[in-house]
Amino acid sequence: MLVALREQEGIAARALEFTILTAARTGETIGAIWGEVTLSAKLWTVPADRMKARKEHRIPLSARALAVLEEVRSVRASESKFIFPGGKVGRPLSNMAMTEVMRRMGWGDITVHGFRSTFRDWAAERTSFPSEVVEMALAHTVSDKVEAAYRRGDLFEKRRRLMDVWAGFCAKPVAAGAVVALRTG
Repeated sequence: MLVALREQEGIAARALEFTILTAARTGETIGAIWGEVTLSAKLWTVPADRMKARKEHRIPLSARALAVLEEVRSVRASESKFIFPGGKVGRPLSNMAMTEVMRRMGWGDITVHGFRSTFRDWAAERTSFPSEVVEMALAHTVSDKVEAAYRRGDLFEKRRRLMDVWAGFCAKPVAAGAVVALRTG
C-alpha cells in the first residue's frame, strides 16, 4: 500500500505516509510543527498536551520518515509552522484529509487509525520485538499501576530499531502469490 501511496502527490498523502511510518495518531501528525522535530537526532517529540495520555512522546524517525519531512519542507508554505499545513494560512491539514487520500485510492473501507492496529499486529506476528517496546512505540499507557511505577524509561533505542524495521517492511511491494485452482462440485 505504501508503494502506491508514494505515487500520490500532495501534503495529505505525505501526512498519511508519515502517520503510517511513525504509528502516530492522526491528531499528532496534523498538529505536528517543525519545532518538535530534530532532524539531526532523527527525532520527533510530541508534547504532552497533544498526546492522548498527556505525556510527552519521543518518536524515532526512520530514514523514510525523514525523507517525507524533507519532501514537505521543500514545498511547504514558508509562513506555516505546521509540518503538514492545510489549505488555510496558519492552519494544519484537516483531520479528514488523509481519509480523503485513501478514498481516492480506493481504500475507503480502511481507517487511518487502522494502520496503528496493523503496526501492532505486524510487530506481534512478524517480529520478535518485546510487547512493551511495541506498546511504547504506540504511546499506550501501562494499565498495571505497579508495572507503571517501575517503568521509567522509554526504550527509545529499541523503538528506533523497531521503527526502522517497520519502515523496511512498508517499503517492500507485496509479491504476487501463487493462484490455486479450487475444484468445483
